[in-house]
Amino acid sequence: MSNLIPSYHLMIEEDDLNRLRKNLTNDKTISTKLIIENITYDINIAYRGSYTRKFRKRSYLIGFDNPEEFAGARKIHLNAEYRDPSLIRNKLSFDFFQDLGVLAPDSQHINFYRNGSFKGVYLQLESVDDMFLKKRGLPSGPIYYAVNNDANFSFTRDGKLKESLTSGYKRAYGNPSDDEFLTELITRINTTSKSKFLDKISQYMNMDQFILWLVGAICTMNNDGFTHNYALYRNSETCLFEVLPWDYDATWGRKVSGGLMDHTYVPIEGKKGNYLCSLLMQLPEFRKRYKKVLEEILDTKFTVAYMEDKVLSLHEYVRPHLLLDPYKKNKIDQFEDEPEIIFQFIRDRSNYLRENLSNLD
Repeated sequence: MSNLIPSYHLMIEEDDLNRLRKNLTNDKTISTKLIIENITYDINIAYRGSYTRKFRKRSYLIGFDNPEEFAGARKIHLNAEYRDPSLIRNKLSFDFFQDLGVLAPDSQHINFYRNGSFKGVYLQLESVDDMFLKKRGLPSGPIYYAVNNDANFSFTRDGKLKESLTSGYKRAYGNPSDDEFLTELITRINTTSKSKFLDKISQYMNMDQFILWLVGAICTMNNDGFTHNYALYRNSETCLFEVLPWDYDATWGRKVSGGLMDHTYVPIEGKKGNYLCSLLMQLPEFRKRYKKVLEEILDTKFTVAYMEDKVLSLHEYVRPHLLLDPYKKNKIDQFEDEPEIIFQFIRDRSNYLRENLSNLD
């Protein structure tokens, strides 16, 4: 097997493995060992995800006892990418966001072994936490994961008042007192008049960065990325929140289920469930700024010409390892078709967005 993809070897006692399986639906960790490049690390491992825990090929969250031991990481996520026939959509999305200038996790494919048995190709995701900030030389600040649809920037969800303004968010880094910044943001979003909205919210949210994130979500068409599957980071120097993408496997023309998604499914204005997006789209000045950035990206980065080498190189990189993946090797014919499916999605989605730019006038 090619050594282009790193190999991670999980060494776990059978009793511990059975305990992990019995705790499938919770986040209980097991202490064990992980070998990477002949170095043995003491780790804690747990299953990660929500509905994905029921799949045959499961995803993991791994914590290292010494945060400086493994490339400065305290935690890493190993995603099975079970429903994505290409295994590359998540990484392709994060790389695309980084190209746009949006903070996004680093990622790389790895070969995962358990007690000497090959368990397939996984995608290692960088955890968005204080180590993420340190790696990039960014100021400290609280980080929240949007873990469910309560993270819609509204006081309510489906017409019902939420239990808390922080409902839907899980603090990944920071102190309980930092929650005041988040509640203040949501309060201002829900109580500021339309005439003052953009100026006021610009005091809490990095709007230039928000527009770039929105363009990335609109182009890649992550249907779930507007009310969860994102993270919030508050830069302590600027005192502004920034939005980061998270879990972008259901993109580039594929649904969460792995089926094809119509290229018109997510409107150019974004999903109405995101109350902040909905309010901003009512403002001509914001629509004008958004349209200008979107047009530029449609001309330069969201094109087959720009994405072709990225898609094909990732596809070629993963292919020899997928041939040995016990959960994917019998679907190689589908895998072979994935680059063209992605390219056709880019063509169709780009045409749809261009045809609807006038909606933003």
